[in-house]
Amino acid sequence: MRVLVLRPEPAASRTRDALSALGHEAVCLPLSQAEHDLTATRKALGEPHSAIAVTSAEIARLSGRLGNGLATMVFAVGQASAAAMRAAGFPTVLAADGDGESLAAMIAAHYRETGLPDAPLLYLAGNPRAPAFESRLREAGIPFRTVEAYRMTPLTPAKTDIEAALLVPLPDAVLLYSRESALAFFRLPPVHETPERFQSVRLLCMSRNVAAAVPRHFTANVSIAAAPDEKSLFALL
Repeated sequence: MRVLVLRPEPAASRTRDALSALGHEAVCLPLSQAEHDLTATRKALGEPHSAIAVTSAEIARLSGRLGNGLATMVFAVGQASAAAMRAAGFPTVLAADGDGESLAAMIAAHYRETGLPDAPLLYLAGNPRAPAFESRLREAGIPFRTVEAYRMTPLTPAKTDIEAALLVPLPDAVLLYSRESALAFFRLPPVHETPERFQSVRLLCMSRNVAAAVPRHFTANVSIAAAPDEKSLFALL
């Protein structure tokens, strides 16, 4: 299958290689890029905190540029982000089931066993982000501090790159990892101006939240991964 990958780099290239190993033709068209706030992150890591929470592997790439705080326990949203944090040098990493609610539940269970710490949990977050994780922490009474460690900023691919990815030929499927990438895909000129051309393209979504960003006239094309991870997303192929 010809599969369109919209993730930012370097994740897009890793996904392309994984799809190629499965026999698919993967085409990368990143629609965003991460901008790291090293100053805010370095300051946060230098202040008292009991542990670090991450909801993206992007934090591992950022941490690799800082080189401190590696002895701190990490609560990661899923296996991919946990593996990335271990590879970045954090020795103690616990992984949740792939979404913010399961991450908050894991942290709450941990603190029920150990007691609430003296220092707050440090959530190294991105922007934009879903509110569920922070809401669940508040409901559980867990003290935490959120620091925006990175921001995803939109990219505008060249017209020739868009046409090569979307029209020569049409993709059989599009992988939608986030709500923002889904919204950005439907703003691309060929899709926005002539949506009927894409009525046969499968839209493979990481979660129900991502699928909710798909316009109503494309809902018949949507498939949702059984779990919010890349392995489950690939299984839809």
